[in-house]
Amino acid sequence: MTDLEKVEVELARYFHALLRFSVREHDGAVELVMDLKRPLGGTHVYYKAIPVHDIHHRDFNALFQKFLYDCMRDYLVQMFLRTPDSWEGDY
Repeated sequence: MTDLEKVEVELARYFHALLRFSVREHDGAVELVMDLKRPLGGTHVYYKAIPVHDIHHRDFNALFQKFLYDCMRDYLVQMFLRTPDSWEGDY
């Protein structure tokens, strides 16, 4: 089984109400691809390479879950249109 196939099998165990997940090979790495099932203006597609040592680790399932959840958090945080740090007006 290739690294891509291994990740595809594991990813198939996850289904999310808002997010769509897939994987692809890109520049010699296996990447997680994440986007909204119903895209909104100002959002983007999220790509993150999965560390090869995680794919080959005996606890891949647990490592992948942590990786996926970390990526979900990062992706959702990137969707902020404004934060207190970026606000330039009066509150």
